[in-house]
Parts: sequence; structure tokens; C-alpha cells
Amino acid sequence: MLMLGNQQLEDRYCFSVVRESWYMAYIMDTNEEERAKGKTVEVGRAHFETETTRFTILDAPGHKSYVPNMISGASQADIGVLVISARKGEFETGYEKGGQTREHVQLAKTLGVSKLLVVVNKMDDPTVNWSKERYDEIESKMTPFLKSSGYNVKKDVQFLPISGLIGMNMKTRVERNICPWWNGPCLFEALDAIEGPPRDPKGPFRMPIIDKFKDMGTVLMGKVESGSIREGESLIVMPNKASVKVVAILIDDNKVKRAGPGENLRVRVSGIEEEDILSGFVLSSIAKPIAAVTEFVAQLVILELLDNAIFTAGYKAVLHIHSVVEECEIIELLQQIDPKTKKPMKKKVLFVKNGAVVVCRIQVNNLICVEKFSDFAQLGRFTLRTEGKTVAVGKVTDLPSNARA
Repeated sequence: MLMLGNQQLEDRYCFSVVRESWYMAYIMDTNEEERAKGKTVEVGRAHFETETTRFTILDAPGHKSYVPNMISGASQADIGVLVISARKGEFETGYEKGGQTREHVQLAKTLGVSKLLVVVNKMDDPTVNWSKERYDEIESKMTPFLKSSGYNVKKDVQFLPISGLIGMNMKTRVERNICPWWNGPCLFEALDAIEGPPRDPKGPFRMPIIDKFKDMGTVLMGKVESGSIREGESLIVMPNKASVKVVAILIDDNKVKRAGPGENLRVRVSGIEEEDILSGFVLSSIAKPIAAVTEFVAQLVILELLDNAIFTAGYKAVLHIHSVVEECEIIELLQQIDPKTKKPMKKKVLFVKNGAVVVCRIQVNNLICVEKFSDFAQLGRFTLRTEGKTVAVGKVTDLPSNARA
């Protein structure tokens, strides 16, 4: 892949140990197990630059067994690149009911990925051969589903054909003698044209921690969702209320004095040990720390419950909110929302089924860091999963009055 630079030594090695068509994925995979199986498990991370923008790639897993890791990657992303295979049979497998293409689109929207590039890959495959008919077929099938998942297709979604294996229509536009019907941009041009979501550089500092390690002190990894950070500044790690001092800030291995919202950082701090930090903790401003709660009120959309299940008080699931993964229980259903009027129904609600919109109280065993969706959307949207399946998506609407005490 052009954006990853010179990987000749790795290319030669991976050709010898895995199938030839896997070698591009091999570069982004992070350990020998992934490389041997040809399946991405962890979220791979790399960087590239166009003429105007510096991008961080988060290579999220596609396999259904690793959806929790995909959620972790998508929760950090501003732009989604949904890669779909044009090869005969492969698109159909991913798109049919229960296929991973469908779940990934729904999760991406829930997790705040508001802009989507739908990249139709393998256009050079012998079963496709840059066929406009095949490209149009995929676009026509995907468009209604993207609309039903909440995307404004005209405004927030763009389709384009590529061949990742040979780098066609990626850094430069595909040649007309290969694909005469395509007049649109290449992948890099399309990425450059997308505007990121607005963030407040002067707001209270928020950086959900996705990983930590020891390196001349404690190093925290994460993406700044709000505010700015400066070397020498004092901050607090929530929910354990540990005061820390910022010793160093790194972006792509480059040391900087300060960083703003949207940046993926490694922050070296003093005042806390690495073993006292968990993924899902949040590096926060001292003056306005993030809320730490064991209970909150949320509005949920029930997607698809397991066979014969009903959603009621006592229902248990796994909560995914920013980098937090925590078991939870529905304590009380407060009211059902009429999907047509968007207003609460008058009748008391005891249980709901697929497609319902409901306001409920949710409880977790351990303190977690969350915000109301109306205040910090990226820290207030979540999914509920059970037995490997996403059953509901939601947003935090209210927090206990003592949440910031």
C-alpha cells in the first residue's frame, strides 16, 4: 500500500509465509498469530501524509470474532473507510443478513463515525475487471442500507472504486484506459476533501486511555476528544482521581510541546504507576474532571435481540462506551419513545422488543467515565452486546447529581 512507505523486506518475508494476496494486510497486522492466520485481531496503527493532511490509520478487524476490537478502533475514528470486495460472492457474503458489512456500518454510525468512504476494492479481479455494472450493483444495494443506518448518503457518504493490491485509484487517479467510466477522485483526494468533526481546543481536557506502558515513566495512549494539553501541565486520571504531571507529549514519535483535539497521542506522565491504569480511564482536566459513575440514564434503540428474548429490567449485556468495556444490567425501564412523534408514550413500560426506543437506567459494577451525549457526544454514545452480537445502541441522557463529586 503506497501510504505505508517502503516495506520491501517485510513484503518478501510475508510472501514466503502466507498467501500472496495477504501481504498488504500483513504489514498492518501486529503479531505473528495475526500474520499466520491472515486475520486482523488487534487494531493496527500507522500514519501517512497527503499534501495537506496528516492521517492516522486505525486498521480495525473485520472478522465477527473480533468485533469488540473493531469497536475500540472505530470509537477513535473521525472518518470511516468501509472496504467492500467487488469479487463475485464476497460482497454478497458480507452484505446478507448477519454479514459483517451490515454490523460494521451500524456500529460505525453509533460510535460517531459521521463521514464514510465506501471503497469498492478488488476491481481488478478477473470476475470484475473494472465492470461498471458490478460497481453500480454494489452501490445500489448499499445505499438503502446506509440510509436506514442513519447516514445522509448524499452529504456524508462517498463511493469509489480501487484496487488495493496494485494501488489503482489510491494515490493517483485510475487511468482512463483501465476504467473509462470513472470521473471521480482517487482515495487520497477523497480523504483530503473530508472535513473532520468540530472540537473545542479550549474546552475541558478529555483523553480516553486506550493503552498504557512503561518507558522512562508511565506512558498513556489515546485520542484527545476535547481541550488541549501542554508539557508540564497537571492533570487528573479518572475515575481513580490520581493527579499526574505531563512530562512529555509525542505525536507519531515526534516530541511536541502541546497538542489539541483530534490528535492521537502518547503522553508520558509522572505521579502514577502503569499498573494503576486500565483501558477506559480518562486523562482529564483538574478544574472540570469527567464524570465517574456506576449508574446512568440512557436512551436506547433496540436493534436485534437474541432469539425469543425480551428487553426488560434485569437484562444483562456488555457495555462498550469509548474505550470502556464493562458488564452492565438494566435496572429500570423509565419510558418508551414513540418512533414517529419522538415523544414519550404515556403507558407504563415493562418490556420492549426489536425496533423499540426506550429510556432506561443502566448500572455497572465498577466506576466508569462517561459524559452526557449532549455535552460530549464521543464520550456519551455506546453499544450493548451479548453473546457476540450487538443488540442495542444508545446515548447517555442523564447522570447522577454526585457524578463529579
